Amino acid sequence: MSLTLHFLRHGQTALSREDNFCGSGLDPELTDAGLQMADAFAGAHRNQSWRAIYTSSLSRAIATAKPLAAALGIATEICSEFNEIAYGQWEGLTKEIVARDYHDDYVSWLADPAWHAPTEGELAITVARRSLHAIDEIKQQCTDGNVLIVSHKATIRIALCGLLGIDVGRFRYRLGCPVGSVSIVEFSSAGPLLHSLADRSHLTETLRALPGT
Repeated sequence: MSLTLHFLRHGQTALSREDNFCGSGLDPELTDAGLQMADAFAGAHRNQSWRAIYTSSLSRAIATAKPLAAALGIATEICSEFNEIAYGQWEGLTKEIVARDYHDDYVSWLADPAWHAPTEGELAITVARRSLHAIDEIKQQCTDGNVLIVSHKATIRIALCGLLGIDVGRFRYRLGCPVGSVSIVEFSSAGPLLHSLADRSHLTETLRALPGT
């Protein structure tokens, strides 16, 4: 049996609903819809066999993992390496305000976020290094079975790029990751294989239709 990682993005927050920048510098709670997304994932996957559940240290990720962890009766392991990218001075702002007030940094970041950080924020390549290091440690601890990682939009896309050989600087333009979605990667002797990207089939049609990313 091989190891399979399930990368679950946390449920909706007020900032994800408005599509504002929300990184490791902010810690909003889940909205009612976000809590429903967490419950929906747990309901769809509670009968699956799980080896472990990891979350970032941010409350929106921990709250998303809580229903499944409670249903399974297992502890959630906090791993700050899966925290969201730090957006620095852009935290909480809209793209329009950032484009106006931090124009040069924003243009550079859009061109190549791997090596150009948000103003006083974090490089995508740094996120890749920390998240992939954490994944390597999980692979050493769990050689097979299903492992859930509850994380964030940018971090999941960056980690997937690193695993799949996609240029990290293209993470914003190659992979989707809406709230409440799960992406599945299986590890075998041939390396990581993407089975599912940004799947939201466990959510109701109403939850999938909500605005925001």
